[in-house]
Amino acid sequence: MKNRTSKWFMCLMVVVALFMISACGNKSTSKSADGTVEFRIGYQVIPNAELLAKATKMFEEKFEGVKVKLVQFEAAVDVNTAMAAGEIDAGLIGSSSVASGVAQNLPYKVIWLHDVIGDNEALVVKKDSGIKSLQDVVGKKIAVSFGSTTHYSLLSALKLKGIDQNKITILDMKPADMLAAWKQGQIDGGYVWYPTLGEMVADGDILLTSRDLAQDGILTADVGIATKDFIENHPDVLKQYIKILDEAVQLYRSSTDEAAEAMKNELNVSKDETTFFMDQLIWLDAKEQASEDYLGTSDKKGAFAKALKDTAEFLKTQKAINTVPDLKVYEDAIEPKFLQKD
Repeated sequence: MKNRTSKWFMCLMVVVALFMISACGNKSTSKSADGTVEFRIGYQVIPNAELLAKATKMFEEKFEGVKVKLVQFEAAVDVNTAMAAGEIDAGLIGSSSVASGVAQNLPYKVIWLHDVIGDNEALVVKKDSGIKSLQDVVGKKIAVSFGSTTHYSLLSALKLKGIDQNKITILDMKPADMLAAWKQGQIDGGYVWYPTLGEMVADGDILLTSRDLAQDGILTADVGIATKDFIENHPDVLKQYIKILDEAVQLYRSSTDEAAEAMKNELNVSKDETTFFMDQLIWLDAKEQASEDYLGTSDKKGAFAKALKDTAEFLKTQKAINTVPDLKVYEDAIEPKFLQKD
């Protein structure tokens, strides 16, 4: 499954290169004599609507006048590089990378939320740790991967509850190291993702999930972005794209069994495991994304803009970016018009 550790610091190393690539000129999207547009999508293997659309061949069957080219990526930094080079028109990256990218003025906008991180990331504590609530972590040793979405979630949860993070021993550990420390009794808990989360839950208790935090407005998500150039020149293509993704969400909701059967080969796991992993994420349809809780509308942007700015504030504390743009900049980086039905 997806490695959730964010590539924020790696992104910083390539920002200058991205601007140099952009300045040198992008490869434009090709258009054939019959008017067919080539739409190049950078995707990642994550159990969401885009992967389901790929698995069920929705892109081939439902697009009109469009030739889709799907390009697989392993990390957000590679998506950013490809987009800046003009090699793809749309892509999937984490919300932290979007927050950083907007701060660096990269040439794209948010058009869709592929998923909101839910139960697949959680704070799990030892059964014998004496921790029954978040307030009980004071004085304890809690592990997290610094610079990851889980790091942001943990610190945001502490801030939400008015808990001083300096009164907790927060240790920087990759999932494998965290699991080893957990088994050796060196930590009281950890905020982590599957599959490590699953192994720790075997003898632990989940105290908090990212789904819980999402309900409190602390959002982490896998985000769909498109280049400003493609948004301007091919809005009809993006309208079709969002419609297909919305249909995939409805398929998952109406027939999870069918969706799991179709997607299991993409994930290379069993059908039951596919169902489990799909259910750990929050799938939003177009109507929900157009609400004030998420992307909003063209006239009134939703709460996700503030979530991105809050993430950028966190990135600045981690010295991943130097400055945080105004909220208006993040609102302008969201283009929700494709969510609206004709």
